[in-house]
Amino acid sequence: MADEHVGSTPPHRPRDLTPAQLGFTPAKPVAWLSPVQLAGTGLRVALSGIQGSYLDKRELQGSFPDEVDREAGPDGELWIDFVADLGDGFDATYSVAYLLAQPRLTVGDHVLPRGRALVLGGDEVYPTPSTQRYEDRLIGPYRAALPSVPDGGDPPRMYALPGNHDWYDGLTAFLRLFTGSRRTEIGGWHLPQNRSYFAVRLPAGWWLFALDDQASTYLDDPQLEYFTRVAAGFGPDPKVIIASASPTWVQGADRPAVHESLDYFLRTVIAPTGARVRLMLSGDWHHYARYSGPDRELITCGGGGAYLYPTHQLPESIEVPPAPLQTSSPRETYTLESRFPGKRMSQAYAASIFGRLPKHNPSFIAMVGAVHTALLLAADGVLSSGFGSPLQKFALVPLFLLIAAVIAGTYAFAHLSDSLEGRHRRRVLGLLHGAAHLGLAALGTWAWQELPMHAWRWPWSLIATLTVYGVVSGLAATELVAVYLLCAARFGVNLNELFSASGIIDSKSFLRLHIAADGTLTVYPIGVRRAARRWRADPDGEPHTSWIVPVDRLHAHLIEEPIVRAPAPAPATSAGAADPSR
Repeated sequence: MADEHVGSTPPHRPRDLTPAQLGFTPAKPVAWLSPVQLAGTGLRVALSGIQGSYLDKRELQGSFPDEVDREAGPDGELWIDFVADLGDGFDATYSVAYLLAQPRLTVGDHVLPRGRALVLGGDEVYPTPSTQRYEDRLIGPYRAALPSVPDGGDPPRMYALPGNHDWYDGLTAFLRLFTGSRRTEIGGWHLPQNRSYFAVRLPAGWWLFALDDQASTYLDDPQLEYFTRVAAGFGPDPKVIIASASPTWVQGADRPAVHESLDYFLRTVIAPTGARVRLMLSGDWHHYARYSGPDRELITCGGGGAYLYPTHQLPESIEVPPAPLQTSSPRETYTLESRFPGKRMSQAYAASIFGRLPKHNPSFIAMVGAVHTALLLAADGVLSSGFGSPLQKFALVPLFLLIAAVIAGTYAFAHLSDSLEGRHRRRVLGLLHGAAHLGLAALGTWAWQELPMHAWRWPWSLIATLTVYGVVSGLAATELVAVYLLCAARFGVNLNELFSASGIIDSKSFLRLHIAADGTLTVYPIGVRRAARRWRADPDGEPHTSWIVPVDRLHAHLIEEPIVRAPAPAPATSAGAADPSR
């Protein structure tokens, strides 16, 4: 654990971008296919599942303060910002943080002032949480973007919802950062919340409810009691914005169970009050997508800094709640109205895997090269030991073990997928992937036997095998993995791995929301086609201006025309009953 003084705000504006001057270390994007990362994240996910079953820190939060914050701007209006999936590499994370921190943004013909509140929609740190990772990947960049506010100014507030990556330590570091007493601000942003979930009263009868459903598992009783008590205090014609960590309305199309907690919340907490949920927000999928229904917008906006997630395989329409889910909630059809990046751009990003996979995951080349080199050496031992001899039978053991390891590894890799497709498809693709690697190993063994380096005297033949064959086979096997990822993604398998391996830091997005005094809600979806890569310190700037400014052009644009939800007459209050099966 980092010392509590590490990362504290420097007493001066940084003169350069060194960690000593900044007070944090700008992080590189996570190399998701590096062997250490694959093993470490897999272990953390497994431990999180076990720990989440036995020690749910949301239950403990029942003893935390339960105040409801209120946000209001001048003249009864309010601006709010929403960003999610932000704690990854510095270039992408800070590109978004820098834009969020500016006093105003000009996008098209619209001049949009900075939000009075900033809502972080989940996954504030990657790949797994710790005090130091939060410091380097979240606190440091956002403090540098908005170090303070002008004297006499009212500091904006920052609220945070945990995502699955924040949960990998059982929510320990998240609660220490956002609900503890040690830290009350991140730069110019004030931290007001007391729990991992929160309700905020907004102007003109609007409310924001941010739910912590622990990676779409369930909602705990203290949280349900908190929101039920808040909902009981709704005024006339209440309108609600729901923020959750995952877009279960899309995921539920093929995995209905993930939407169950959110549906239960809407039926038992919101419906009895007669309030209307006009907008639902989430991150988790690292792109922008909007589904529109008769009375509600469903927006996924996870473009705060993590690797890009595709949009070209999104369904054109969805039914919410999903049809297989047994529920009394009325079902509505929602149509995909907008996405960013667009479908063709997303397909082009997918096709770029062949260059991006080796570039962003160099240690993966070493890992698969080592496996193929081991297969060569084992096969060579069998071929050179004499057909039918006892030595050959002994040499077959390591070869069979390696073959089994390759099949098991590719099979397990197919099941890393957060795909919504069935297990059978993943099994078939995993086995075909393993067979392809064994075929490549057989071809490589034959080719190496034909080259003169194979016949060099020992140890030169071994050195040539490790250096020449190891590198060439590593690159070839990496490209084979790229072929597999591109093909498997067409069947909905390893789609996440296809894009996490690509490490695309462009096509970022966030939302700027405006609630007018008459209750009209306007959502401005803001996109950033290219994140900045070059930065410079600004030591002579005003105390409240960003420490670091882009050298590259950093341009924000409207992804689509503003989404306007005007006030409408409230429907008649309907009685709702709690689900007795819970």
